[in-house]
Amino acid sequence: MSSNPIKEFSYHINWRSNSRRPGSHRSNQRGMGMDFRGHATLLSYPDPRRIDLRQTIRDPMEQIYVRIFNQKSATPVFVLCDMSGSMQYGSHQRKISIAAEIAQSVAQSVTHNGDPFGFIGFDDEIREDWISTLSARPHIAVEMAERLKEYQPGEVGSSALIDTVRMLPRERSLIFLVSDFHMPMADLEESLVLMLRHHIIPVVLWDTSEYTDLPEFGIANVTDPETGAKRTLFLRKKYRERILESFNQRRKAIEELFLRFDMQPFFVTNQFDADLLGDYFHQYVAA
Repeated sequence: MSSNPIKEFSYHINWRSNSRRPGSHRSNQRGMGMDFRGHATLLSYPDPRRIDLRQTIRDPMEQIYVRIFNQKSATPVFVLCDMSGSMQYGSHQRKISIAAEIAQSVAQSVTHNGDPFGFIGFDDEIREDWISTLSARPHIAVEMAERLKEYQPGEVGSSALIDTVRMLPRERSLIFLVSDFHMPMADLEESLVLMLRHHIIPVVLWDTSEYTDLPEFGIANVTDPETGAKRTLFLRKKYRERILESFNQRRKAIEELFLRFDMQPFFVTNQFDADLLGDYFHQYVAA
């Protein structure tokens, strides 16, 4: 286990949880919370501690009324992690290692917030060996994420993203979708359509050496990490500018796709900062 402390972040949801399990989010479940819901007769809701004398006095039928409140409830939180070949890349830090740090941060933050946490890894198939089922005890997921830092992705894609949907609960959940999103946009869009019942936080992992740190002149041998195909490129200024423009267009396309589904992407470049993820929630997720 790494000796580095896991940094947490603050988060919230902008819908009412349906979970019966107590937690820290607004919910639709009646309970001992402070969120006033309305009145009911004592006969239909027999809790004398909640008697409302003013409402009772005003009733011409002389029925006794009680106040009804909603409790605060938990909500499921998942990390869906891309484990495809392109996640092996990283000049500053490998993307898969950054994804592992994010998973640990989410797991720790979620547990302290009273929510259950789950992890699902995928490439061209659901990785059954990289699944942590929903639990209020994060140590299994944290330890698995620690092992993930040393994982070596193979020459595989990320087509099983669409299959992760069947692993998610019917109850609305908070989903951190962690990937570099070097996948066909049509596949990504199809997956997002199936995930609309959930609140998706797209976490986009990019490395500046992929596009901005390229030399202006020289020969470079590159290998597609997902197919194993090798190419030799003769880099020159105009070709470098084309690569940079291609990445800019890709970023714009990713942003536009997610925003069509009302999902603001969170870009992580070279390294993860938990404080910035907390700022993201305060800026883009209404309390």
